[in-house]
Amino acid sequence: MSTFNKIYKYSRIWVLLIVAILLPKWIPNLYYQGVVNTALIFAILSLSLNILSGCTGLFCVGFVAFYGIGAYGAAILATRFQWPILLCLLAGGVISMAFSLLLGLPTMRLRGMYFAVATLAFGEIMYQLFVNWVSVTGGSSGIKRIPTPNWFGVNFRKPENYYYILLVAAVIVIILTRNLINSRPGRAMLSIRENDIAAEAMGVDVPKYKMLAFAVSTFFAGVAGGLFAFYARYIDPTSFVNAESSAILAMMVVGGIGSISGSFIGGLVLSILPEMMRFLGNIRLVLYGLAVVVIIIFAPKGIGGAIEWIDGVLCGTIKVGQQSQAADRQAEVKE
Repeated sequence: MSTFNKIYKYSRIWVLLIVAILLPKWIPNLYYQGVVNTALIFAILSLSLNILSGCTGLFCVGFVAFYGIGAYGAAILATRFQWPILLCLLAGGVISMAFSLLLGLPTMRLRGMYFAVATLAFGEIMYQLFVNWVSVTGGSSGIKRIPTPNWFGVNFRKPENYYYILLVAAVIVIILTRNLINSRPGRAMLSIRENDIAAEAMGVDVPKYKMLAFAVSTFFAGVAGGLFAFYARYIDPTSFVNAESSAILAMMVVGGIGSISGSFIGGLVLSILPEMMRFLGNIRLVLYGLAVVVIIIFAPKGIGGAIEWIDGVLCGTIKVGQQSQAADRQAEVKE
């Protein structure tokens, strides 16, 4: 390993953190700061979904429902009961996780399309609940005057200040997710993703670990919903339609199923890209879809796979051309 490889290996995380901390200084105006803040929230959501889909292979196409549950739970506790904001965020996650238990207990033994359809139906049920339970959710009028944090004398109503709350939350979620995947339960979840029948034959309690992944995933989604509520200071049902679930799913797939860095960056890229192409008008949606298709075709492992390969090359653990040589050897063996 060369000196450059060693320097890169031990400094890359700190360099990324420094860049992330200084980023608001380089953003030209409040509009773009708002885009970055929203992208961070969706990056957390993408990573949350990856805990479920990337670790167990279960695809939840109604995931935005848990995001909405967390947002409404935190907003109601803050506006009607004046709970501390930090406690509201955690409570939003817990409420979202409780709903995942209600959904998961009867559906955890479902596989593939059946589980996806069940979550899709749940997402629609929750949307109708947000719209029609007027006495609690405010209906189509939503919930207004949601307070913003005011900690240590800092006014977090400013987008450039609220960015740091989102950044800290994102770092915590990344660390916790990494620790979970590298733990014994995480390895059990990964075995379920590869082959749940074989995992069960080896003694893995498949429904239990699927339920654990579902609970952790929805807890983080609920916290993300609370972060959105306190940032926007107003929520209504239009933010939690099932179409948003498709966007979150696309972020995870483009980022890389099972990749922590990929799913997070996928959330950032697919949130920022449409805004950067807004000057193109409606054609930006066509180019956006085309970009997603190109990434899926030419990078099956997603952005995360490309990042891991580049990181391995710069760290000196992967030699350039190593993957192509391995592919050639596999082709020769097949012949």
